[in-house]
Amino acid sequence: MRRYAYFPGCKIAHHLPEHGHSVRAVCAALDIELVSTEFSCCGYPVRHESQDAAVFSALFSLAKAQALGLDLMTPCKCCFGNFQHARHQASMDENLKHRMKKLLRETGLDFPDRVRVFHLLQILDQNRDALLQAVRTPWRGLKVACHYGCHALRPSQITHFDDPLAPTIFERLVTAIGAEPVLWDLRLECCGHPLRGRDDAIAGLLREKKLRGAAASGADVLATACTYCQMQFGHQASRSDIPAVLYPQLLGVALGISPEHLRLSGIFWSAQAGYTR
Repeated sequence: MRRYAYFPGCKIAHHLPEHGHSVRAVCAALDIELVSTEFSCCGYPVRHESQDAAVFSALFSLAKAQALGLDLMTPCKCCFGNFQHARHQASMDENLKHRMKKLLRETGLDFPDRVRVFHLLQILDQNRDALLQAVRTPWRGLKVACHYGCHALRPSQITHFDDPLAPTIFERLVTAIGAEPVLWDLRLECCGHPLRGRDDAIAGLLREKKLRGAAASGADVLATACTYCQMQFGHQASRSDIPAVLYPQLLGVALGISPEHLRLSGIFWSAQAGYTR
C-alpha cells in the first residue's frame, strides 16, 4: 500500500466536500492510504500580502508530513503550486530559510528538506497501470475537455508538474478511464477564480468564455482537478450547458463506485444514460 500525508486544503471541507469525498473514495479503491494530520493553510491566500506568512504556512505543513515520514499529496493545484513556490523561495534565499528554520524549531519541527510534494494527478499517473486494471465501467463515448489550472503548470522549473505549453498528464488519465479527451484552445488558460472578490465581472467573463469554448470543442463535460477551478465552474450560475465535473468523480464511476457515493447526483449524472458503458 502506498501512503501519503493528505493535504485537502482549506476550501474542500466547507465549499466543495464532494472533492474530498471522491478523492478518498478513489484512493481507497486503488489501495492508496491517505494519512491525516493537523496541517495549517498552504499559504496561497496571503502570498501577495506577506512572504514570511505564506512560506511558513507551507513549510509548516510540509514539516508535519516529514515528521510522519511521508511525502505529501494534495488534490488542489493552488495548494500544490504554493507548496512548490515556498520550497523554491526558501532554497533561493538564505535569510528567509534561516527565519523559517527558527520558526519551525519553535514549533518542534525540522526544516522540510526531505519531503516531496505531489498533486493527485501525478500519483494516479505514476500508478496508471494499476488504475487501468482497476477500471470496471469505462466511460465509452464520453468526450472530456480537460482543464489544467494555472498554478500547477507554471513556472515549470518550480512546480515540476508537466510541460507548461503542451501538458498531457490529464489527457492520459482521461483516456485511462475509457473517455475521449478533446482538444480545445483554452485548456491552459486561467479559470478566473483568482479575481473573485476583486473583479467579479471579469472573473465571470473568463468563466463563461472557458465554458463556451469547452462546449464548442464537442466535449460532453469539462473535467477539473483543482478545488478552486471546480468552485469557479461548478458553483456559479452559467449560461453554458456543459457541466464541470471533478476528475476523481469520473474516475470513481469508472472504478465501479456508485455516483451517489461520489456525490455526482444532481451535477450531471442525469445525462449519464446517453453514454455507452
